This record gives sequence, C-alpha cells and structure tokens, in this order.
Amino acid sequence: MLGGDVVAVWDVALSDGVYRIQFSHGTTTGRRIVYVNGQEVIRRDRMFKLVGQETFTVGGANTRASVLIEAVGGLAYEYSLQLEGRSLQRFTADRDETCRTWRVRVDGEDCRVVLEKDTMDVWCNGQKMDTTGEFVDDGTETRFMFGEHECCIKATSSGKNKGGIVHHLLLDGIRVEQVELFSNLQ
Repeated sequence: MLGGDVVAVWDVALSDGVYRIQFSHGTTTGRRIVYVNGQEVIRRDRMFKLVGQETFTVGGANTRASVLIEAVGGLAYEYSLQLEGRSLQRFTADRDETCRTWRVRVDGEDCRVVLEKDTMDVWCNGQKMDTTGEFVDDGTETRFMFGEHECCIKATSSGKNKGGIVHHLLLDGIRVEQVELFSNLQ
C-alpha cells in the first residue's frame, strides 16, 4: 500500500513496458520510499539528511534510475528522476531516436510493440520476441509471430538525405501507425 507522503510520480516507457515510479518523502520523519508499479523497492526510515538521492533499477534490463531530492528554500523540496544518468526528458528524447513504438489491438487485447533500432530487438507487451530478419529489394524485413498473427517490421529508406530509415509495422499485412513517445507512453 502506498504511503501518504507521495510527492512525485513519473511514467517511464521502456522496451519491456511502461513503469510508474512514485516517490514518498516524509520531511518530518525523514522517511523515503520508492515504488515501481505500486511495489516498494526502497525504504529508508529516519534519514536525518533530507536531501540527496535514492538509486534503484527499473524493468527487465535493470535500467539504472535515481530520484534526486534538492532543497529549494525553507522546507520546500524539488524532486527529479534520472535514468542512466540523464534527466527523464533527455532519456525519453534519446529513446525516441533509438526506438519505435506501435500500439495495436490484437484479438481484443491492447498490444504495445517496441523496436530497438540499435539491436533490432522486438518487444510485444514486455516480452522479447523471436525474430527473423532478411534483406529485400527495398530494405529489410524483421518477422515475428504474435499469437496466431504474422507481424513484420519493414525498414526502408525515406528517400530524403536527412530522413534516414523509416520503419513500418505490418500486422497480418496491414500497416499500423506509430505512437509518439512524448504524447502517449502506452
């Protein structure tokens, strides 16, 4: 059960899912508690120093995270989240460059598909998929099965000098639109 002193909440989109991080800070008791998806991962009671940081890991890849606590005057505090040593905003922007995310409804179930462009790993609803890749006339295709459905991530040139590679998800041959990470974490 979450404590009554939750002072900050962040949603973090990783390849294996979206994680909700909550931080509880009792400024009179010195207590610090970090929750990930409602589960307590750190508890520190009777901390005499009310500023500092709490470090922990998130997700299946054990992404390093830290909650930073800074005094902003009097008994007011500011809380920020860092992931892999970067601010949440910088981490999210970097992931937006290295990952592609799609959201699709399959057999009545919402499915979140993530392509990690640097490793070509594909994740569906937090599970790393077995994939096969092949070169085709206009680019590459990464194929995998989701239940009884054939999926393909097609990578082609944008045809523009600064456009780079464009990735499209096909579910049973039908193109699925990509989700922007900043506008929708799911």
